[in-house]
Amino acid sequence: MAVLEAKNISYKYGKGDMVIKNLNLSFEAGRVYALLGASGSGKTTLLSLLAGLDCCVDGSILYNGSDLKTMNRDRYRAKNIGMVFQQFNLLHRFNAVENVVMAMDISKYKVENGKKYAADLLDNLGIDEKKRRRKVIELSGGEQQRVAIARAISHKPKIILADEPTGSLDEINQSGIIEDLVKFAKKDGSCVIISTHSREVAESADEVFTIERL
Repeated sequence: MAVLEAKNISYKYGKGDMVIKNLNLSFEAGRVYALLGASGSGKTTLLSLLAGLDCCVDGSILYNGSDLKTMNRDRYRAKNIGMVFQQFNLLHRFNAVENVVMAMDISKYKVENGKKYAADLLDNLGIDEKKRRRKVIELSGGEQQRVAIARAISHKPKIILADEPTGSLDEINQSGIIEDLVKFAKKDGSCVIISTHSREVAESADEVFTIERL
């Protein structure tokens, strides 16, 4: 059964041309999907709609059968969505553990020891104790993206949306980041949706949806 569905959705910015038109997609738990397309094809816009950051002008997006238009989208996003961005979007004044703990606070995800939980999560992603104590601005690009993944998965969301997560990384870090996302999907049974222009990244997915520019 699909955890997330886009049913005949269309979207445009203001009075401009359609960015997405009559699109139908279905996403299941425990699988990795790639949205493959060139810049300007609407991949990021589609992820924003799936995250409930905006509403489609036509059609419906369903989460477990419920239309996002009828839901509290802030609560939906806080509880069920983890976001990974190309430019990381970390809080640079804080260290890796603090970034993860703050994300858990926002989602109201409770564990007995939040700092230890965050540290263990980061350790599993290759961020050791020394690096965890540094401000994230002092980490490499690959390390910052791993912190971003830890933040995104910290509250065990049902869906991970990753917008060009390897776009700022070299090939070695690109491979590692995609492996981490695939591992999370298989281990925790979450749905991972990755937007990318890279066919190499797309090959790691269980299913690839090609997004064409209108």
